[in-house]
Amino acid sequence: MEVEKMDENEWKYHGEGNQSLVVSHCQRCVVLRFLKSPPNQNKTPEEILHHLQNIVDFGKHVMKQFFGENYVHHGEIIQLPLDFVRQLCLKIQPERPECRCDKDMDTLSGYAMFLPNLTRLQTFRIPEHRPILCIEVKPKCGFIPFSSHVSQEIKHKVCRYCMHQHLKVANGKWKRPSKYCPLDLFSGNKQRMHFALKSLLQEAQNNLKIFKNGELIYGCKDDQDCVSDWNDLARHLKPFFFPSNGLVSGPHCTRTIVKELIHVITMALLSSTDACRAGDMKTVPISQGRSYCEASAFNKELVRNGKHKLESSGLPRGCLLYKTLQAQMLDMLDIEGLYPLYSRVEQYLEEFPEERSTLQIDGPYNEAFYEKLLDLSLEDDGTVAFALTKVQQYRIAMTAKDCSIMIALSPCLQDECSEQRPVVLTSKSRFTFSVSVLDLDLKPYESIPHQYKLDGEIVNYYLKNVQTKDDPVMSNLFKENEDCTLVLHKV
Repeated sequence: MEVEKMDENEWKYHGEGNQSLVVSHCQRCVVLRFLKSPPNQNKTPEEILHHLQNIVDFGKHVMKQFFGENYVHHGEIIQLPLDFVRQLCLKIQPERPECRCDKDMDTLSGYAMFLPNLTRLQTFRIPEHRPILCIEVKPKCGFIPFSSHVSQEIKHKVCRYCMHQHLKVANGKWKRPSKYCPLDLFSGNKQRMHFALKSLLQEAQNNLKIFKNGELIYGCKDDQDCVSDWNDLARHLKPFFFPSNGLVSGPHCTRTIVKELIHVITMALLSSTDACRAGDMKTVPISQGRSYCEASAFNKELVRNGKHKLESSGLPRGCLLYKTLQAQMLDMLDIEGLYPLYSRVEQYLEEFPEERSTLQIDGPYNEAFYEKLLDLSLEDDGTVAFALTKVQQYRIAMTAKDCSIMIALSPCLQDECSEQRPVVLTSKSRFTFSVSVLDLDLKPYESIPHQYKLDGEIVNYYLKNVQTKDDPVMSNLFKENEDCTLVLHKV
C-alpha cells in the first residue's frame, strides 16, 4: 500500500484512548494511529517522532519478549502528507465522542504508526469474502497482591478490580457493578472462565467488545451505560454458529448462541499459538498466592450452595493469559511497597536531573532496558539502581494489567483446516483464529503517585461502604493456595 496514494475517504474512525486516535482502512486490514494533545499544547514534529519511536521500540524489544512473536504487533512509523492528515481529521471529527474531543489529533507532524487491524486474522490469509468475528477482552489484573508491604488485609482477600467497581459506580462512571472477577478468568478452570465471560457479556463496560467485519456490534463505544441486548447479539452471531439456520428463534436460541460464543472465547484464550524456547526461560518462585477473590460472585454462589471446594485448573504455560499474568506479577511489591522506591528515585533526580536519560526512564526502550527487568531480587540494598529496577518492573506490570486481548475468528471448512492453522470447534461450526495483544504502551513514570493515591481511595471506599454491607463470605471455607511463579523468557 503506497502512502502517497492514500485517500482520506478510504479511512474511517476506529476508536481512541487518552493519548492516541486510530483510523482503519475500509478495505485493507490496516490502521493508522495518531498521537493526540490538548489544545494549544502541540508537540514539535521531532517530539512526536521520538514518542512514536519509543512506542514501537517498547513493543519490539520489551513486550514481545514477554508475550511472544505471534502475539505482539508493534507496527512501524510512517510520514504522511500533511494535507491528507488534515482532511482525514476533518472527516472523522464528527464521529468522535464528545468526551474525547478535549484533545486534538496531531495534524502538524505528519507522523503516524502503521499497524495491522487486529479485528482481522493476523497469522494467515483467508478468502476475501469470509466473514470475521473479533472479541476484544480487557482482562485486568489476575492475581491478589502477595506483598508483605500491603497494609490492609482486605487487599489479600479481594482483588483490585472487584473493589474498584464499587468506587466507579459511586463516582457515576457506571450504573451497576459488574459480576466479572479477573481471577475467575485467569483461573484456567473452564467453569469459572465461563462465568467470568458471561458476566462480561452481561455488563461489558469497557472490558469487552465484539466486532463483525471490523464494525463494533456489542459493547460500549465509550464510557457510558451499556444496554446488553443478547437477542440483538444473537442475530449477528447466528450465521457464524448455526450457518444452516436450523435453530429455532427465541430465548433458547439466544442462550445457545451465547453459550457457544463463550466456549469459543475460552478455548481460544487457553490455546497456545506461540511456542517459547525452554532453554531461554528463567523461572523464579515468588510466593504463594490466593487463587480466588472473596468478592467474586462465583465464589459467593459456591458458598450459598454449600460447596466449599474451589477448583483451580491453572493456565497452560503457552497461552496468552498465562503470559499476561506473568508480566502482571512483576508488580512484586504492590504500589504500597513500590511508592517509597519511586520517592527514592525522585529524590535522586532532584539532585541529579541530568541523570534522567542515563537511567532510561523515558527510553530508549531497547534490549539493555529489557535485560535490567530480569533482576527479580527483592533484597533492597538501598541503592537507586534497585529502586529504579522495581519502578520499571511495576510500569511493565501496569501495562500488562491494562492490555486488551483480541481474538479474531473466521468460519472454515474441514478441508481448509491444516496443522498450520489453529482451529476451535463448536457443535455446528469450526473456526480458524488468531490471538493478539493490544494497548501495550508503557505506563508513564509520572502516573505512579496517582496510582498510589487511587489505591488508597479504592480500599478505603470498599472498607467503609461495601465490606460491612456485603454478604459474609467466610474466608476459612477456602483454604487452598496455589504456587505463583514468575516466568521470564526470550522469544
